Amino acid sequence: MSANLGCVVVAVDGSEESMYALRFALDNLKLRSPAPDSTETPGSFVILHVQPPPSIAAGLNPGAIPFGGPSDLEVPAFTAAIEAHQRRITEAILEHASEICREKKVNVKIQVVIGDPKEKICEVAENLPADLLVMGSRSFGPIKRMFLGSVSNHCTNHAQCPVIIVKGKDPSS
Repeated sequence: MSANLGCVVVAVDGSEESMYALRFALDNLKLRSPAPDSTETPGSFVILHVQPPPSIAAGLNPGAIPFGGPSDLEVPAFTAAIEAHQRRITEAILEHASEICREKKVNVKIQVVIGDPKEKICEVAENLPADLLVMGSRSFGPIKRMFLGSVSNHCTNHAQCPVIIVKGKDPSS
């Protein structure tokens, strides 16, 4: 592929599909490599992981407490435990992604954001700005996709840069 890519964002979520997309990007995409006397910056891969907010990660959308209790009650210890668990998951995902990059002898930048993956992936790709967004697809069927949504489908329709959806699973996972 083109050797004039300045910034390629690869979204990873720890799934085999996202790690396969990372390997695909590292193996098949050529980044910009300016001449020594050029002022142009070399291209870079950005590994992006979106960590869901604690309330989403726990599947919580607490309603009002019955009998007149406060409606915005948050249990700090519970939230802290969820956040700590999410940090450990994020560290494991990024370590796996970094290991793949080391195997390929590619230096990458790593970015972690918190929020809804659909929105945050598009937002980061736009703000960098990315020349290309690469992501895997879990290939949910129509029923699962209706209830869970498709991050890759959303990004294909909303990202401000071209998007490559890599189908398949990482055979080394």
